[in-house]
Amino acid sequence: MIKREELKKGEGVKVTFVQSTNGARSNVSVVGDFNGWNPASGKMVKRSNGTASYSVKLEPGKSYRFRYMLSDGSWFNDEAADAYAPNGFGTEDCILNC
Repeated sequence: MIKREELKKGEGVKVTFVQSTNGARSNVSVVGDFNGWNPASGKMVKRSNGTASYSVKLEPGKSYRFRYMLSDGSWFNDEAADAYAPNGFGTEDCILNC
């Protein structure tokens, strides 16, 4: 799930990525254009409601590529992405439009 919240005029859009912490998806990072594709910068925080989340402030009117990365190095996409685009690794990146 992806939540968007417009901040005060000119301050951007707060985007919150939310994933279930069930099973193998308990240690997830969000990686993308907005954090240099660095898993350490996008670690999701576990919540008491059985989810994990990561929030970032982004510039409105732009598109961003992202994916989720598990601690074992495997990747997966978000079904709630605005679109998908091929990447240079034979898979697709999620596209987020702010």
